Amino acid sequence: MDHLKKPFLQLITLMIVLLALVLLLIGVIGFALYIAHQGAAPSSESQTQALISESQEPKVKPLMDPVGMWQAPDWSKVEAESNVESIKYGRELVVNTSAYLGPNGKVMKISNGMNCQNCHLQAGTAPLGNNYSAVASTYPKIRGRSGNMEDIPKRINDCFERSLNGVGLPVSSEEMIAMVAYMRWLGKDVPKGEKPKGVGLYEVPFLDRAADPINGKSIYTRQCQSCHMDNGRGVQKEDGTGYTYPPLWGEDSYNSGAGLFRLSRFAGYIRSNMPLGVTYERPILSDEESWDVAAYVNSLDRPKKDLAQDWPDISKKPIDHPFGPYSDEFSEKQHKFGPFQAIQAGNSK
Repeated sequence: MDHLKKPFLQLITLMIVLLALVLLLIGVIGFALYIAHQGAAPSSESQTQALISESQEPKVKPLMDPVGMWQAPDWSKVEAESNVESIKYGRELVVNTSAYLGPNGKVMKISNGMNCQNCHLQAGTAPLGNNYSAVASTYPKIRGRSGNMEDIPKRINDCFERSLNGVGLPVSSEEMIAMVAYMRWLGKDVPKGEKPKGVGLYEVPFLDRAADPINGKSIYTRQCQSCHMDNGRGVQKEDGTGYTYPPLWGEDSYNSGAGLFRLSRFAGYIRSNMPLGVTYERPILSDEESWDVAAYVNSLDRPKKDLAQDWPDISKKPIDHPFGPYSDEFSEKQHKFGPFQAIQAGNSK
């Protein structure tokens, strides 16, 4: 009997061990399923929270309703124009002004190395990008700055003398004729005397404080410096024909007589067009940031222009014209940086 008892006990032991292993395996599988279930719940909850957060993120609001916004004529149809070559040359001069008319220009050497397109974006066709849509429809006209009747060539030469810190083109030159032809073509569908939606620059609401150059410097560092550099000198093209990113101050930038030296104009330009890639439909900087970074840039050194002949009627000076004399009691500093509401209220009396 003893020789049968021992194998029997071994069999029972083996069965118990096998049963224990089965129970252990069941326990492991059950634990794994439990962990998997517990892990899925937080993941699902996280996804739900992410969706809620995403839905709560403020949507970017366009600065102006795109419906009815001016659009440039279809460039592919320019070939139908009798002066097509002149129009094409005019556009080329706007885009690559410096290559033809800059310090190393192949036609003339009359400007600072910037291009018209640096201020008049996308060859003067961008909505709220200082476009040329109303040039043909509103010129000639009497301008308060000169006090005289001005035509399109005079207005173009103002830009050469101020924004491009150079000298004007000969009025009868092929280059002037071409630039006028291009601007007229762009505005050919705009009725005489009218300004289409999206002309010029965005009107940034006045702040209830002065624009702050110190705050503007920190904004510039975060948002502008990567293109325009910490010294504001921009990035020149390797071939020396102009700039990849234009200078915002310094000897090669726009001078003190340029339109963008007025804070409201520069703030509007920034608000709807900067940093690079921004449009009025998806702005990045706020009103306050736009005013402040404009104040910083325009507080730095740049070429000076003799403005003694500007604004013969000083009562017509814009609120933010940065140089006196004025027809009110407010200082040059307030006229340059604001706050502007008090000046506006005084002028409306």
